[in-house]
Amino acid sequence: MHPFTYTRVSDTREALDAGRRGGRYIAGGTTLVDLMRETVERPETLVDISDLPLREVDVTERGGLRIGALVTMSEAAAHPKVRTLYPVISDALELSASAQLRNMATIGGNIMQRTRCTYFRDVTADCNKREPGSGCAARHGFNRTHAILGTSDACVATHPSDVAVAFAALEARVHLLGPDGARQAPFADFLLRPGKTPDREQAIKPGELITEVEIPALPRPLKSGYLKVRDRQSYEFALTSAAVALHVRGGVIREARVAAGGVGTVPWKLPDVERHLVGERPSESLWAAAAARAADEARPLRHNRFKAELLKRTVERQLRIVGGSK
Repeated sequence: MHPFTYTRVSDTREALDAGRRGGRYIAGGTTLVDLMRETVERPETLVDISDLPLREVDVTERGGLRIGALVTMSEAAAHPKVRTLYPVISDALELSASAQLRNMATIGGNIMQRTRCTYFRDVTADCNKREPGSGCAARHGFNRTHAILGTSDACVATHPSDVAVAFAALEARVHLLGPDGARQAPFADFLLRPGKTPDREQAIKPGELITEVEIPALPRPLKSGYLKVRDRQSYEFALTSAAVALHVRGGVIREARVAAGGVGTVPWKLPDVERHLVGERPSESLWAAAAARAADEARPLRHNRFKAELLKRTVERQLRIVGGSK
């Protein structure tokens, strides 16, 4: 690991000052430290923000939820309000990584994590995300686990986070604090598709700090859940996944929130699936017809063509689990 300077801060202003000078924020360190070991990342200064007061989970006045950036994945998953109001978040967190990592990793760090693409982590391989302009080895290499949605000629890497899929489905907002003050960003705009600049992954300004993720209030009753399909049951990233939240009143679906993971360069919202559900009565035929739209924009590669069909089946299964057919 290359030489670097480490500083620990306990004051938000102190953290922002260090970030303005080019310091990289670190809390649990479960992603950044790994990348430093592999020489993918070479920050000159690490700013440990784990002492900042960003560890609260609160219900908003309208009935939504705010999760502090330094709340650990295990804390968020076990929190009574998260489990009661948005079980899709708890499900996604509990299906992530290992128990040891969930005890260390934070919500802010999770959504900031970088891809697990093997070519990105292999510093001898061409990767536009790691070295802009070098090419994308995955496009013509072994790409079984890569994206089929939101890809570009420059990058086909998937976003690895499970809880980010739940946040995308629920249309969360990211709260940020930086040298220019506080601001919010819709989750759909915070994580960036690769386009021609795959090295730019989040809509975050230099020195900005994630303070919390806010999930808006949704109509009640709300049923939700997360389904993850992977090669093995433990410590494996998704081949496909689906986050679903449905509000059913009077036997009719009034609100639908659906997003997919494991298939997109970012967590992939599925508005065509949602539109097909709203105003309809739950049924087996409805789940199948809605899920059939999940892969309409897919651009499969040589080794991951199976993902388009698997995505449709994953979405259909989770719609059936969450919505039933009564």
